[in-house]
Amino acid sequence: MIGRSKFVLASGSPRRLALVNQAGIEPDALKPADLDETPKRGEIPRAYANRLARAKAEVALENVKLDDELRGAYILAADTVVAVGRRILPKAELLDEAAQCLRLLSGRNHRVYTSICLVTPKESFRQRLVETRVRFKRLTSEDIEGYLASGEWRGKAGGYAAQGIAGTFIVKLVGSYTNVVGLPLYETMQLLGGEGYPIRFGWLNAV
Repeated sequence: MIGRSKFVLASGSPRRLALVNQAGIEPDALKPADLDETPKRGEIPRAYANRLARAKAEVALENVKLDDELRGAYILAADTVVAVGRRILPKAELLDEAAQCLRLLSGRNHRVYTSICLVTPKESFRQRLVETRVRFKRLTSEDIEGYLASGEWRGKAGGYAAQGIAGTFIVKLVGSYTNVVGLPLYETMQLLGGEGYPIRFGWLNAV
């Protein structure tokens, strides 16, 4: 279709892509940014999520500008952070990191923040932060060992995936479930629709 708005997802996350697809959007390109995601000293979780989402969007915009096919596209970036109080939990890559996260989350409340950053075709930036409160059951050593053996935790913020086995650990969730998975769909679609993206374009043949 001539003149259809292009859409670029500035993420390599299969979960974010699946959520965007769930909303009826098929990205024209994926442009993940390779950034240093180390939190700054004293940085609080909200500020950390906002900073990384903006940085990912900026890197994607520079890449998109170099591509004649994609120039003028809507660009969506996001960063999800799991936090206990002011403490930012890592995106677990090592078994010890995941085990530490699970022991910390066991039997207590934590918060999941996702910052979404949208770059419009006119290169203006729109950003929103979404917060969800989650409570885990008290995890037994068998729960933790079994979950670590599953490998599902790898690369996940806080060392767990709510859409997988770890969904059985969640006692209570207040707020957006898709936020915990990695992209709050309601807020994302509000942001896109508000900036003129045809969010219902892909619904026609969605079945």
